[in-house]
This record gives sequence, structure tokens and C-alpha cells, in this order.
Amino acid sequence: MRREGASDNCLEESELEETFSRSAGPGGQHVNKVSTRVTLKHLPTGLQVSVQEGRSQAANRQRARELLSELIVQREETRRQALKQEREKKRRQRGIRPPKVKRRILESKRKRSETKARRRKSFSKDD
Repeated sequence: MRREGASDNCLEESELEETFSRSAGPGGQHVNKVSTRVTLKHLPTGLQVSVQEGRSQAANRQRARELLSELIVQREETRRQALKQEREKKRRQRGIRPPKVKRRILESKRKRSETKARRRKSFSKDD
């Protein structure tokens, strides 16, 4: 799911906090002795990614940057979509209904009113 523009270009080194720790799982003695797990935190957003896929710290650092960048882009896209939906909702609420739709709504309300009136008459006859 790699997108264009989802590379390191949206990440500033000054905004990142990088920590290394020992990895777990397959990889043998190497992962047990060397700090190959990379945890990358983006300070402005608070997003955090931890990668321990490979045996190489350098490869894990690169993968962590890619994941964090994609996550930031995805979060921004989600935020933009929410704003767009909110604008569209406000526009629809403010908009004037087309005459045909308005007639249909009023006709539905009139029918509902008549149905309720008939019910009231039938209940009052029983008393």
C-alpha cells in the first residue's frame, strides 16, 4: 500500500524520536544480542511505530520511517475527508429542496396525518 509522496519527505528529523531495543522472535543469536527493534515516534502528532521485521537495524529504521510516513499521510487524508463530509452535510442542510421532493414529503405527511386521525376516531367510538 505504498503511495506516491509517502516517503521520508514529510518527516523532519527534528520531529522524530528514535529508540532501539532488542528484538524478539526469529533471527537467531543476532537479534538477541543486537538492538534491532526500532521504535519511531513523531513528536507533533504523537504517532508511534515499532518495527522488528528484519535482522538489520538499518533496514528496520528505513521500514519504520516508511510506515510512519504512510500513517501520517493516511491520518491527514482521513482528516481532510472528514472536513469535506462536514462541509457537504452543511451545504445539504442549508440547501433548498427541489419542488418535487418537497411535494412528496408534504404528501407523505398528509397521509400520515389522515391515518392518525382515523385511528383517533376508531378509539373514541369504542369508549
